[in-house]
Amino acid sequence: MIEVHELTKRYGPITAIDGVSFRVERGEILGFLGPNGAGKSTTMRILTGALGATSGRAMIDGFDISEKPRQAKKRFGYLPEIPPVYTEMTTSGYVDYVARLHGVERGKRKAAVGKALEMCGLSQVQNRLIGHLSKGYQQRVGLAQALVHDPPVLILDEPTVGLDPNQITEVRRLIRDLAGRHTIILSTHILPEVQMTCQRVVIINRGRIVAQDTIENLSAQVQKNDRLALVVRRPSPDAEDRLQRLTGVQTVTREPMEGGDARFVIQGARGLDLREELGRLAFQQDWGVLELGRVAITLEEVFRELTTEEHGVSAPEGTI
Repeated sequence: MIEVHELTKRYGPITAIDGVSFRVERGEILGFLGPNGAGKSTTMRILTGALGATSGRAMIDGFDISEKPRQAKKRFGYLPEIPPVYTEMTTSGYVDYVARLHGVERGKRKAAVGKALEMCGLSQVQNRLIGHLSKGYQQRVGLAQALVHDPPVLILDEPTVGLDPNQITEVRRLIRDLAGRHTIILSTHILPEVQMTCQRVVIINRGRIVAQDTIENLSAQVQKNDRLALVVRRPSPDAEDRLQRLTGVQTVTREPMEGGDARFVIQGARGLDLREELGRLAFQQDWGVLELGRVAITLEEVFRELTTEEHGVSAPEGTI
């Protein structure tokens, strides 16, 4: 549904993105991640036709955005980081205006506007001026204008930036509800955003793609050793030392908990299953096991591993 092939953008001696390639399948939500200045916004601007590439191509539903921009733009809705709303217009009036810009037929426009407003939870404020709405509602208006022509593709750039926690939850839920009916690419540097909404991620660093896969697969690839969590009710004073002496244990970290309970995070050699040994020791010492299981590496740890200078892909001099 979205295909990006070897996209490169240079500004004189400065390379913003270098050979970026990825695909987004029909009905998928893809998280497009990277630190500030990594090339996310440049890629999104090329994908939406707002910026030309130096080389490479971007396809939307089979149409090259540079060769057939009108056909390609009919097939996506775009929500930039700052919602493109006119604050002096009413909610319904603005969404209707965007529907006309997209060429929605007159006989179908009222129903299309009503559906977009309902999907975005805006029916109750459809007659209010956008300038009188909260930032969260203005973000919803921005999403409604991206949806009103029922495009197969949605391109969302930082859709929850600046929102409060309740508004963030509502926008995330709406994005998840759109999956399947729409193919979505979500550009953000907010990792919980991706963890809660996306099925697959692409990570860009210093203008180049450094990883693309499901979060689970990336975690498995990056994780260098097995990590286990042991939660016990009656830890002995020497519990940490006893755990450290087990064969195969590399590090032990103790995390105190309420009521005297303790959580131990144990790093073991990769491929070595320590659960049986840990359980036996805890039983012998009468620590009262409350929990014992593997701890997956977090998306934040994956991101940090792939985008730090010592681990990330080296970029040419002058890359931003």
